[in-house]
Amino acid sequence: METVADYHPRIADRLLAQALASAGAAHIVGPKWCGKTTTAEQAAASAVYLQDPDHRSDYARLAATQPSLLLSGDRPRLLDEWQEQPVLWDTVRFAVDRSQAVGQFILTGSSVPSKEDVRHTGTGRVSRVRMRPMSLAESGESDSTVSLVDIMAGRNIAGQATLPLDYLALTLVRGGWPASVVQPGEYSSMRASDYAESIIESDISRVDGVDKNPRRVRLLMRSLARNESTEAAMTTIREDMSADDGILSVNTISSYLTALRRLYVLEDQEAWAPAVRSKVAQRTSPVRRYCDPSIPAALLRLTPSKLMADFSTFGLLFESLCVRDLRTYAEANDATVWHYRDARGLECDAIVELGDGTWGAVEIKLDKAAEETAAASLLDIQRHVRSQHAGPPSFLMILTASGFAYRREDGVYTVPIACLAP
Repeated sequence: METVADYHPRIADRLLAQALASAGAAHIVGPKWCGKTTTAEQAAASAVYLQDPDHRSDYARLAATQPSLLLSGDRPRLLDEWQEQPVLWDTVRFAVDRSQAVGQFILTGSSVPSKEDVRHTGTGRVSRVRMRPMSLAESGESDSTVSLVDIMAGRNIAGQATLPLDYLALTLVRGGWPASVVQPGEYSSMRASDYAESIIESDISRVDGVDKNPRRVRLLMRSLARNESTEAAMTTIREDMSADDGILSVNTISSYLTALRRLYVLEDQEAWAPAVRSKVAQRTSPVRRYCDPSIPAALLRLTPSKLMADFSTFGLLFESLCVRDLRTYAEANDATVWHYRDARGLECDAIVELGDGTWGAVEIKLDKAAEETAAASLLDIQRHVRSQHAGPPSFLMILTASGFAYRREDGVYTVPIACLAP
């Protein structure tokens, strides 16, 4: 296990501690390489690694005959990549039921097993913790001078971003993968390329046991990369994939998308559904997003210099980075990140909604010159949109790439992403 001295603290540390204090088991989910195992090791007293090649066959035999033996060890007991032996889910649930004690097990998983392999949901026994690649606050590239908590509470803020735009482009292409953050180097961005290739060549077929044509998977993932941060319709994705021999059915493409979600690689941003005063219809299409902007950057063969020369693409991937970080910060405060768009054209990039219905609207702008337009759009949201539970927004915020963090005279917050923290 990684020593505490070497460990890069994560926002999920606190969420894991809360999960272990409230339930018999904690389940850490997220894409592979995002740091789930290392985070779990900090809280675990013993561990079994189901993907260990030296013992994998032994673990399989135990899981098939007496899976409870794999739970033997000091508590909390870490079962790393438990989906290798799905019977362990129900074994853990049964053990938790028997003892009624909290904090017994930590499970980590980089994919979702099929419903046939897991008979019970674990509700009330297993608390879920979501992890993603590192946010800028976790990597130390945000100075964390502005707290999302303070913004949600309407407090005054102050700060100044010191992250140059070309370095922001580098962090986007490199991604938040802990190995790239902790050991940066000339080839750190290759990890995202390796990750994408692993998905294309093997992971997407292994997750559901259905062989998939790697060429078609590559076309699909490149289409998603081109349409990152947009509400790309299934017809758009089909047209992008028409270069292949024959046009895939919608059902086939849907099954590919489902496999990517089960790998936690694709994390669509779902539409928010407030109560709106007018009768204008709300659009409910999700925004297509990868879990980290480095994946679409790798699939499109983008470099920091290419992004600096193409601000349109830079802006789309910057939005993806901001949503990744917002999701991490919001979940640390029991909040969810949505998007909003209605049929009359009123929209905003992100809605942060707390469990009690309190909400705020966020516009994301790479170009500082677009601040006034973004503020006007947010004020329109404030005038016309009402949450069913909490009424008007509790805050309006523009996330930018540079400049100062402050509250404008019209009440709209302007915050560089390199200042923001939970």
